[in-house]
Amino acid sequence: MTSMICKTALAAVSAGSVLLAAGAAFAQANLTGETSSPGNSPHLMMIHLADVAARDGVANIQVQEGQTATNSIVNVAEGKSDMVTAPTVLHFLLEAGRGPFSAIGEDGAALAANVRAIAPYNAGAYGLITPVASGITSYEQLADKTVWNGPPRGAALTVGRQTILFGSGGYKDGEDYKGYQTNWGELPSVLVDGSADAVMVPITSPSDRVVTMLSTGDVNIISIPKDIWEGEAMQKFLSAPGNAPVEVAEADLGYGADQGVHLISEDGVFRSPGVPFATMVRADLDFETVKALTATYIASLDELKARAPYGKTVNFDVLDQKSTGFCGGLSLKYHPGAVAAWEEAGYDVPDCAEAE
Repeated sequence: MTSMICKTALAAVSAGSVLLAAGAAFAQANLTGETSSPGNSPHLMMIHLADVAARDGVANIQVQEGQTATNSIVNVAEGKSDMVTAPTVLHFLLEAGRGPFSAIGEDGAALAANVRAIAPYNAGAYGLITPVASGITSYEQLADKTVWNGPPRGAALTVGRQTILFGSGGYKDGEDYKGYQTNWGELPSVLVDGSADAVMVPITSPSDRVVTMLSTGDVNIISIPKDIWEGEAMQKFLSAPGNAPVEVAEADLGYGADQGVHLISEDGVFRSPGVPFATMVRADLDFETVKALTATYIASLDELKARAPYGKTVNFDVLDQKSTGFCGGLSLKYHPGAVAAWEEAGYDVPDCAEAE
């Protein structure tokens, strides 16, 4: 269910609820933001930004949760909302009028030009997770199986299908395996009810989604085979707009030796395409507001990282071009106010990601 959260004071988030403290001073701006359901880095980032912006007197951000980023990025582009958390590939697809934006067509380029980034991060990596009881320990074993691979439409489904395609050596949804889609809100049930033999879903290190599946028994996390990972096709895919490589050593996945999580990898490294995200704003949002928002976010990064077990692993403070997936075929640029804030804080913003 969609909920509206008015950030008028320092908030605490616990078990999906937001408690508003009383007596906050009026902030300098009233803004609206759209984000995903609780339990992932985009939601965490938006809620944190709303908290610290209110606390520091920068802005009151009215956050709409449980939204589909495909719709939300269009809302920002059309000026119906001020900011959104979204995978960067959506900007590329919107600009090209492709995929979920095919109905928009050529008008997508003008809409994409109305969007700017303020902060990058990721939602982990696309992970193939299976109950140990399923017997599935490789991508090749997905043949004829039912695999949850995303919501009914959007970037997650596209990349989920592509990851299986590459990881398996060519398996296609509907031909080699049965793709199963639900909305994000139904995913927790899918993880435990046996309706899917395997799940292809973005996971952090550690991941609430893996922990949820653990409630039914031990879980496998299956890495892309190293030879496929290092192959030309996969490397080309990883360098495409909106993609980025993720490699995590088993010791850094965030699970104890006796927790029942088993990494399937030939060398103890989890490899899979990353999920580059950014919090984006209207391009015409004024310089000073964006600079102040970004500056208060940067100043509170240590606090943000401590808000979730995976907080230190999703690159909230990394602007590196390869890690964030910026530039190349992705035309998304940082808002000038955000560039000023990051650079004043001592960070290097890639020149190719700065608006001209």
